[in-house]
Amino acid sequence: MTTELLTPAETAVADRAAVALGRPVEWLMENAGRAVARAVHARFAPCRTLVLCGPGNNGGDGYVAARLLERMGWPVSVAALAPAKGDAAAAAARWRGPMVPFTPAEAARADLVIDAVFGAGLTRDVGGEVADVLRAAGRLVAVDVPSGLDGATGQARGFAPQAALTVTFFRLKPGHKLLPGRTLCGETVLADIGLPEQVLQAVQPRTFLNGPALWRLPAPAPDSHKYARGHVTVLGGTTMTGAARLAAAGARRGGAGMVTIAALGRADVYRAGDPGVIVDAAPVEVQLRDPRRGVWVCGPGLGFDAAASVLPLLLAAGRMVVADADALTACAGDPGRLRGAAVLTPHAGEFARVFGPLGPDRLEAARAAARRSGAVVLLKGSDSVIAAPDGRAAINDSAPPCLATAGAGDVLAGLVAALLGQGMPAWEAACAAAWLHGRAACLAGQGLVAEDLPCAIPRAFAAARA
Repeated sequence: MTTELLTPAETAVADRAAVALGRPVEWLMENAGRAVARAVHARFAPCRTLVLCGPGNNGGDGYVAARLLERMGWPVSVAALAPAKGDAAAAAARWRGPMVPFTPAEAARADLVIDAVFGAGLTRDVGGEVADVLRAAGRLVAVDVPSGLDGATGQARGFAPQAALTVTFFRLKPGHKLLPGRTLCGETVLADIGLPEQVLQAVQPRTFLNGPALWRLPAPAPDSHKYARGHVTVLGGTTMTGAARLAAAGARRGGAGMVTIAALGRADVYRAGDPGVIVDAAPVEVQLRDPRRGVWVCGPGLGFDAAASVLPLLLAAGRMVVADADALTACAGDPGRLRGAAVLTPHAGEFARVFGPLGPDRLEAARAAARRSGAVVLLKGSDSVIAAPDGRAAINDSAPPCLATAGAGDVLAGLVAALLGQGMPAWEAACAAAWLHGRAACLAGQGLVAEDLPCAIPRAFAAARA
């Protein structure tokens, strides 16, 4: 699986670069239509098929797919929204089969509808006649994206239909992985249509699909000792003590050589926990004198007031800080107070409190927050986004729905800290932690509670290295 995700604008750059390298648009269109026809033929039995074609290149792909499916013996008709233009006109001219009106009645009559109306670069909302026709379709296969789906944000522009299958080309787009686009696309097939890999030099991608190909997990050297594997300190509050304990468990299973809970109160509660966790009740200023304690988790269950007073001490001491939960809310409306942190791990509500409303573009919102704070931002969710201040961003799709459970984010914060402590750069550590966290949840399975996650993390590491 390729890791680069290309926006519609970047895809256009890649297409132009391919043409400059001697791959004509007509040839690429023929390959794209062939890929659609093959994917449809492999998944469905021949049936009454209607291909909805727009006037642009997406419609051109549709005309090619219609011609090739008819050649395979399928009963195919085409409904054109408007006459084909530009490079698509030649593909339309080669279609000799039946043409039918572009109406909801025709879409409803078909057993399968191929949506080649608009591609991922649509810049206006879909409504009116087009929406009515798409809404009338039963089973639908989308070419590139379901019409109306924004390929950059994964959001529906007006109306976008639910596809059973989406066939796209060369590289996936962010909209294929961001919600609701990931769901609307159904099964997504990535087809090679002959663009050379060197076109990526013209694009210089900055967005990636998160996975083990994007980072390298730390491996202990033969002469490693516990301090070489990183000493993670988790600040522990006085009320929601379970949050700090979950973060500590995530850090331990994530490979940290030592984990300490810095108890700001209730040290007895923490000492009654896992025997491998050190509990230190000394003032934070005293604990910071130990230079080996380089990574700190600040926020889970800490309380707003405690987080507001302790976070500046950690940042002033130059420690690597994973700021989560209460540490983020303590900086509501003032992201400058987080400058100096290594990684921020907000969910949507915490993000809005610190940086303002997310808006429809999670990817750009996370990037902007990373620039403002100077920290890597791991925006949590079913489609987590990990953004670095330098503009790199990854979309994570490894998290199952059962991961939506209280305490899961605390484990994630500890896991990020463990990877930082073992020497991974901040963006790579956050990306790896997000993937491992999701994979661990998949391995733990239905009925997952946060306490199950740490025990599944070693198996997630094994999956990443497989």
